[in-house]
Amino acid sequence: MAPPGIRLVQKVSSTRTFARLAPHVIPAMDRAVHRLTRGKVLVSAQMLPGVILTARGARSGLERRTPLACMPEEGPDGPATWLLIGSNFGRPGHPAWTANLLAHPDAEINWRGTDIPVTARLLNSAEREEAWAAALKFWPPYAAYQARIDREIRLFRLERRS
Repeated sequence: MAPPGIRLVQKVSSTRTFARLAPHVIPAMDRAVHRLTRGKVLVSAQMLPGVILTARGARSGLERRTPLACMPEEGPDGPATWLLIGSNFGRPGHPAWTANLLAHPDAEINWRGTDIPVTARLLNSAEREEAWAAALKFWPPYAAYQARIDREIRLFRLERRS
């Protein structure tokens, strides 16, 4: 069971008001703090693990830096892969970063101050179902996000590139 502070954040983050406000506040705050701390701190990562995703824009081809919550999937020497959930806080449209990864799957993440080249893969079928179950266990508000939208939330697995 989650500690009381986490449960409160989960409850608040499941609301429609949070979905309207958070996309405007949280990424801007994360970008600023991440830049000021030279990649050492993401404010939102105090609740959920987070990365800064650098991917090329689907149409522009320009680099886009997006702070995102992630679910690290452990390997023998730390995270082997990362799961990104395109929830968009339960808003109707897919977040832009998901289109960027579909168009340009080779990207980079900044994980705890270290830049890591990755390749993103959209999950489908049984693999998606398994990852979705793990994501719901990891952060239950994803269920509320999915319940209020018609689209299927995109899940990506990021794997290290050599």
